[in-house]
Amino acid sequence: MADSSKKMQIVFASAECAPFVKTGGLGDVAGSLPAALVRAGAEVIVMVPKYATIKDEYKAQMEHFSDFYVSLGWRNEYCGLEKLEHDGVTYMFIDNERYFARDYPYGFFDDGERFAFFSKAITESLQHLPAGFECDILHCNDWQTALAPVFLREFYQGLPLYDRVKTVFSIHNVAFQGQFSDTVMEDILGVAHIPAAASQLRCDACSINYMLGALRYADAITTVSPTYANEIQTPEFGEGLDGVLRERSYALQGILNGIDVAGFDPATDKRIAANYTVDDRGGKAVCKAKLQEELGLEVRDDRPLMVMVTRLTRQKGLDLVMYALDRILAGGVQVAVLGTGDRDYEDGLRYFQDKYPGTMAARIEFDPALSQRMYAAADMFLMPSKFEPCGLSQIIAMRYGTLPIVRETGGLKDTVIPYNEFTGEGTGFSFSNFNGDEMGDAVFRAARLFWDNRDAWNQLVTQAMSQDFSWTRSADKYLDLYFFMHPEIERPAAVVDEPAVVAEETAAEPKPKAEPVVEEPKAEEKPVKAESKVKIEAALETEAKPAAKSAAKKTTTRKTTAKKATTTKATTTKTTATKTTTTRKRTTAAAKKAAEAAPEVKAEAAVEAKPAVKAPAKTTAKKTTATTKKATAAKKTTTTKATTTKAATTKAAAKPAARVEETPVEAKPAAKTTTRKRSTTTAKKTTTKAAAPKAEAKAEDKPAVKVEPAPKAAEVKTAPKATAKTEPAKEAPVSPAAPAEEKAPTKKTSVRKATATRKRR
Repeated sequence: MADSSKKMQIVFASAECAPFVKTGGLGDVAGSLPAALVRAGAEVIVMVPKYATIKDEYKAQMEHFSDFYVSLGWRNEYCGLEKLEHDGVTYMFIDNERYFARDYPYGFFDDGERFAFFSKAITESLQHLPAGFECDILHCNDWQTALAPVFLREFYQGLPLYDRVKTVFSIHNVAFQGQFSDTVMEDILGVAHIPAAASQLRCDACSINYMLGALRYADAITTVSPTYANEIQTPEFGEGLDGVLRERSYALQGILNGIDVAGFDPATDKRIAANYTVDDRGGKAVCKAKLQEELGLEVRDDRPLMVMVTRLTRQKGLDLVMYALDRILAGGVQVAVLGTGDRDYEDGLRYFQDKYPGTMAARIEFDPALSQRMYAAADMFLMPSKFEPCGLSQIIAMRYGTLPIVRETGGLKDTVIPYNEFTGEGTGFSFSNFNGDEMGDAVFRAARLFWDNRDAWNQLVTQAMSQDFSWTRSADKYLDLYFFMHPEIERPAAVVDEPAVVAEETAAEPKPKAEPVVEEPKAEEKPVKAESKVKIEAALETEAKPAAKSAAKKTTTRKTTAKKATTTKATTTKTTATKTTTTRKRTTAAAKKAAEAAPEVKAEAAVEAKPAVKAPAKTTAKKTTATTKKATAAKKTTTTKATTTKAATTKAAAKPAARVEETPVEAKPAAKTTTRKRSTTTAKKTTTKAAAPKAEAKAEDKPAVKVEPAPKAAEVKTAPKATAKTEPAKEAPVSPAAPAEEKAPTKKTSVRKATATRKRR
């Protein structure tokens, strides 16, 4: 039974979190996703280490909430919880100065011990949360928190407080896994004596892997884009973990990251030279001119400005940049790069700045304010990553009207729609292979559009700025996962009730939605009035489309045979056996009546087509059903005179007979065709006996199927038998005409004998 009063309560653990501490995309996610979850109705506590680098203004707002000791191997380490409320989210900072009072979050010899402590402190602190907060979901991020699911399972499972906790592990970059010597397994982790843990953490003979432990112990695994979730299951991108990711693919899904749309808003951003919106982009030109002046570039609005804000590493595609930069700069594209990283790339960028003064600018530094000005001022943003789990830079660039040029990998492929010159759709430019020439081609595709078709360029900018990359959409998908893991907690009514009402309405009246047959016969009234056989055949084909599913096979058969004008030969003989002794003059008179009644019957069929399938049918539909039932009963009593083969054929023909009654619309054009054939030639009156029954069948088709409201008992009884004896006539369109006509006299003689026998009875 779902609990409607309880909210989903989530502990979100991350080694960094904006605005307190941030070195990359993980900090942005941890700073934005919890706030979006709170807005969606969840309760969230974010756990972050209390680094010495956190600004004093935030430290001053923290209040000491609790403290306890955490066992780590043979150690007992102090752990304090410092509480801070910010934007509706509760933050708990893990305080231990021996581990976290350092100048930078990572990169120390004892990182394995530091973040093993952080993971153990997270699990231990679940017992020390504010009153009324019982953790439902423990959401861990990257290798720094990867041991928390392991510790929870091995040391805390079975305790009442921990039984309800489900663990989610998010991979932000599978390349960073937390690999350490296996000596830490007992000395720090204290799990060497637990065979299951020891074997599942080990990645080779002398190493353990923190992320590997999380992948095996967590209840669910997520990563930051759908494409990346597929890529990391391959050896090329899996970094040695592709095997376990394939094993647990059922628990793995990709959820695309969002951005803080309020923080990255060109209309309100105070860090840029001039504000602008998607409708009024005059401020962007001001931003471009100011940045060109600031960086020492030529102040020109007729040259596209392309920027990069990135770490200078091979993963970010700097190999391709070094290869193609000469071509790009010589081709008239201005380039500005901001970032730090490998020394070779830093020196290479300085070389190009000296070679192309006024066209190339390199800023080898970390400057968040400058990066913001570059996002706002540029025309294009280059991001040719070798792999990219999600990437936020390309999303921020689009938010500021700067078109991204990306390689189709990971989140770059999921977020950037490549420009299509024929349809105009797209939000940027892309290339497939990790190749410098392909990257250069993509850059010049963008530059040529900038130079040659400014209207198309401006439309592309509008489409890029109009994309929705807010965290609201992503948070909703995370909540889907959380509530799936805790079905006993009822999701807020605003999220689930509306689709449920729609589902109930659909279930209440399935037939009208599934079979909109009423409209089709109206569209078919015009072809019926025409005298052309081609139009009648077209009407039959149109009629076949909305037919009921139960008669799909019959409809297909009719549509095929109607093209050869032989459908009526097989169908109408069911109703002519009762009049096989009638003279040709009576046949002609019946044909005239059928021709006169055809338009009225067609109109009637248009109204009755849908009710014929429904239960509340009209009177004529009920009579039709009764007729079908009588015909079925008559079939069983009259087959005694037929041979065993004929009796089997009669049973096979019973279903098509019923379907003719259910969808009578298709038989109408056939009667029209028969009338035309009779009026255009008199040869059919003097044909052989084999042809006479066929002519009679055509003439009697219309009144027998629909015009006669209450068929006579004798007619009903003989109809199935006639069908049984003339069943081979259905194959006439496939076989030559001559053999079909040779069989006809025998069929007629058999029918007459059967009729005479019944009359004597």
